Amino acid sequence: MFLGIDTSNYTTSAAVYDFENNTIFQRKKLLPVKKGEIGLRQSDAVFSHVKQLGDIVEDLFNEKKYPIDAIGVSTRPRDIEGSYMPCFLVGDMVTKTLSSTHSVKRYEFSHQQGHIAAALFSAKRLDLLNEKFIAFHLSGGTTEALLVTPDEDRIIRCEKVAGSADLKAGQAVDRVGVMLGLSFPAGKYLEELALSSTAEFRIKPTMKGADCCLSGIENKCRKMLDSGEKHEDIALFCLKSVEAALCGMTDALISEYGKLPLVYAGGVMSNKIIRKTIEEKYSGIFAMPEFSSDNAAGIAVLTAIAAKK
Repeated sequence: MFLGIDTSNYTTSAAVYDFENNTIFQRKKLLPVKKGEIGLRQSDAVFSHVKQLGDIVEDLFNEKKYPIDAIGVSTRPRDIEGSYMPCFLVGDMVTKTLSSTHSVKRYEFSHQQGHIAAALFSAKRLDLLNEKFIAFHLSGGTTEALLVTPDEDRIIRCEKVAGSADLKAGQAVDRVGVMLGLSFPAGKYLEELALSSTAEFRIKPTMKGADCCLSGIENKCRKMLDSGEKHEDIALFCLKSVEAALCGMTDALISEYGKLPLVYAGGVMSNKIIRKTIEEKYSGIFAMPEFSSDNAAGIAVLTAIAAKK
């Protein structure tokens, strides 16, 4: 049994991975954001994690008293030099305490590595951890394509090969959602709204090589709103614009790297509209929604793999 903790800028989460039965038990809770706002200051995120993490772990272990063999935690957003956000200090502190007081080994990973591992677990494709593949990580803070290769020390090494030159996909979705009066984070609400639209759009993404530019989405949606266009049509335009950019990135990387497996992770990738297109066009590998959004499941899986070495 392997415990994973993730304290991202959106969600407090804990998960236990039962290695022998290949089963995940998890609990998570969104950080509270006031209506009309589009995010949290890091100080508020840290405070919310401090308030929520104890209850999350207690609830998880009330279900069953899992005998923990190792503990894993996300300590940084990405696995690169200088990647840092204060919100991850909460999980870092708690797991150091648990590790030292219970004499259990502890492993550190990046939040991004956790997203990729959670997607692979959910899609029943953990075998790809032993191969080279392209992973897309689209969330509120990240829009990146990564060349992922096996790594003896880190389990997987993630090299950025494309990304957004400006706004991130999740930011575009959240800003347009809040613009339309939806709650933050707005992803699932924007999707529900967009699914009621009958509009059709032909969108040409703004690309710079394999990189995309997304800042124009918010501006265009504001103009549509000011012109009195239907909220559901604006929602669909936003999501189809993100989809078009993602297709542009995918096409460019297939041209450069060939037909490697394509994995799509992160909260934005739980969107049904975008997922349908990517699955049909590229046979993309996706997680179930509960493993797409921020979660500790991938961290628990990576912890098991590291401990088994």
